[in-house]
Amino acid sequence: MEVFDWGVVAAYFVLVFGVAIMATRRRKKADSQDFFLAGRNAGWFVVGASLFASNIGSEHLVGLAGTGAASGIAVGQFEILAGLILLLLGWLFVPFYMRSGVFTMPEFLEKRYSEGAKFYLAIISIIGYVLTKISVTIAAGGIVFQSLMGLDFWTGAVIVVVATGLYTIWGGLRAVLYTDVLQMIVLLLGAVAVTVIGLQAVGGWSALRVEAGDAAFSLWRPMSDPEFPWTGILFGAPILGVWYWCTDQYIVQRVLSAHGLEQARRGTIFAAWLKQLPLFLFVVPGIIAATLAERGLFVLDSPDAALPTLVAQLLPVGFKGLVVAGLLAALMSSLSSVFNSCSTIVTMDIYKRFHKDASERLLVLVGRLSTAALVGLGLLWIPFMSRISGQFYTYLQSVQAYISPPIAAVFLVGILWPRASAKGAGWALGVGAVLGIGRLILELNKDALHGIWLTLAVENFLHVAIILFLVSFLVLVVGSLIFPDAEPEQDLTWHAVFRDGTAIPTKGRTRDIWLSLGVVAAVAVLWVYFS
Repeated sequence: MEVFDWGVVAAYFVLVFGVAIMATRRRKKADSQDFFLAGRNAGWFVVGASLFASNIGSEHLVGLAGTGAASGIAVGQFEILAGLILLLLGWLFVPFYMRSGVFTMPEFLEKRYSEGAKFYLAIISIIGYVLTKISVTIAAGGIVFQSLMGLDFWTGAVIVVVATGLYTIWGGLRAVLYTDVLQMIVLLLGAVAVTVIGLQAVGGWSALRVEAGDAAFSLWRPMSDPEFPWTGILFGAPILGVWYWCTDQYIVQRVLSAHGLEQARRGTIFAAWLKQLPLFLFVVPGIIAATLAERGLFVLDSPDAALPTLVAQLLPVGFKGLVVAGLLAALMSSLSSVFNSCSTIVTMDIYKRFHKDASERLLVLVGRLSTAALVGLGLLWIPFMSRISGQFYTYLQSVQAYISPPIAAVFLVGILWPRASAKGAGWALGVGAVLGIGRLILELNKDALHGIWLTLAVENFLHVAIILFLVSFLVLVVGSLIFPDAEPEQDLTWHAVFRDGTAIPTKGRTRDIWLSLGVVAAVAVLWVYFS
């Protein structure tokens, strides 16, 4: 990087901290609702921008481009489908969450089912955030600094953790939300620069399609495809999507911060439109890099090197700094979001459980201390990263695919069926967890397996997600019929929310319906064009 590139990166850091300071000055009082949910006063643009920025991390960008370079645009299906799932969040799930007045998703499960369901999700969420989201994001930060900025891996990782932790500890979700808006803009500007300059280098869109071939530009793969079978995409990916976009604290906390149901719903629609961009801005650059490498313009050491190599080889002075700032924006928005979401669960679901009379000031203090502890864990985790294999990280990430189907089933059935009971939910979560862990164990030992066990171990994870969801669904239904609650839940099911009209406020409803239908139409066009 040249001096001007460093100047762009420095300006980015100044802007982030400036926005964080301005955002925290706007708060009226430092209570738990302000610290954890930004005073429930965020508008649709901020909500939608934060949903998008929190989801897109540096490892996400590198991974999408790398998979695009290796196997084409099929991985973009997850981004496209996310738009439809976000509509489900806004139109179906959000009314229940807003009605319940909860701070966290575990708290919602407690109100709908039982305290046991709450603690299950709280513990699973905290472990998952610390071992996967935080560790992987920190590692990605070190790699960005090392590969594109020439700094030592550990130095880069520490800078990212400390810088992100500072404004998250001080400003809470309000600082996270408003810095996410800035980071979304920087991220998109950097991605557009890479895509446009890359397309110019390869000779344009038509030349890229011809040279890469039809297979690289097909969203649909046969059912036997080991990575993206069409059956898994259509029936398995939505299950994982419901868990991630509609029930995970990391995402839903942004919606809970909205100023009313209308702003929350419109924020999800805005994010749904934004999620149609990654196919072109993050996946296509990987195909561009692979095409230019085939021409001999440069060498790709591995598919995951597609994006860094493209940036290093093609972008002029200034644009490199912009793209690095975009990568840092993606990284810091994800890290700040997971810090804040995890500290919210620790404070509201764990600490407050044992200190019911804790004051608002004390809850905010615990939230800040929890965030600081997470920053500390992140720093302590850095020395161990180099000793842990990449394969282990892959398996660690895959755990989410195996624990999410039962959680999705419990949430979805719980809001649609009043008779879903606490014991039924407990059995579904328990059975789903055992089966998911069983699949992981088989996968870890697949080299020593034969017959049916080998088949189960190597089956595509999206197909496994379908099976786990169906089993969890059946266990929940049967368990609820055998062990019904004394008084079936009514207030947090569709009977109450939709019948009393609170689910779909009339203000702006027609416009939101048309905007939502526009997302559906955009998805259909992409599916047909890239078929």
